[in-house]
Amino acid sequence: MGKHKNVINSAAYSSLLLMIWGLVLGCTSSELDQRQRSFVKIFDGRSLDGWKGDSTYWRVENGNLVGEVTPETILEANSFVIWQGGQPEDFELMLEYRISESGNSGVNYRSNYFNDKPFALQGYQCDIDGKKRYVGQNYEEKKRTTLAYMGEKVKIGNWNKPDSTQNLRSNVTKNCWQTRQVLSKVLAPDSLKSLIKDNDWNTLRIFAKDNLLQHYVNGVLMSEVLDKDTLNRSTKGFIGMQVHVGPPMKVEFRNISLKNLID
Repeated sequence: MGKHKNVINSAAYSSLLLMIWGLVLGCTSSELDQRQRSFVKIFDGRSLDGWKGDSTYWRVENGNLVGEVTPETILEANSFVIWQGGQPEDFELMLEYRISESGNSGVNYRSNYFNDKPFALQGYQCDIDGKKRYVGQNYEEKKRTTLAYMGEKVKIGNWNKPDSTQNLRSNVTKNCWQTRQVLSKVLAPDSLKSLIKDNDWNTLRIFAKDNLLQHYVNGVLMSEVLDKDTLNRSTKGFIGMQVHVGPPMKVEFRNISLKNLID
């Protein structure tokens, strides 16, 4: 009887998890069950197999991918741990993150190695920080800078100048790309910040399809970019997690899964 009861409890628990994730993602349990089967875990929770990063800053601990900067290991440049399993084009990425109050991090995608440095990436980033100033915004690391702030739906227009760092910087003012149009606002930043947990686990979802890029935190759209800059946008590239220059910090990631949207 006890064994049978445990089986029932286990099934009920699984159903409850599906219902919770369904609420987070806005779909029914059956739709979620089908979606979940198509997601593939890209972090095993035991090792850095399939990932490349500086072991000074990245490790696996208690099943989590941990990035930490200590007073003894202050960074001179941002450092990434980079997934080596491919360069996805159209995809959904799902994970959970937890970050210290002083933390500054992000999840890069459709990115390339920068200046042949082993742990530097250039490309789209879903921003993460412990003070909740930038969470979910679209910041293009070492390229066009801020594309969409928290709460914005933005269209990026064509910018027909040669793609070089020097020329790109001429279209940046106050760390923000100038050839952009804010189409609408999702919610006010203060309302979005209230949905983000402090020093606790938050869910993060990145949706990249063609030139549409969406960042969700705890099931809520934080930013959306329609990138029509055919000269400077990226259509595929590496996925990586970041530790940022600045004070000591810690960021953790778990349950990292990827779904390919290209058949």
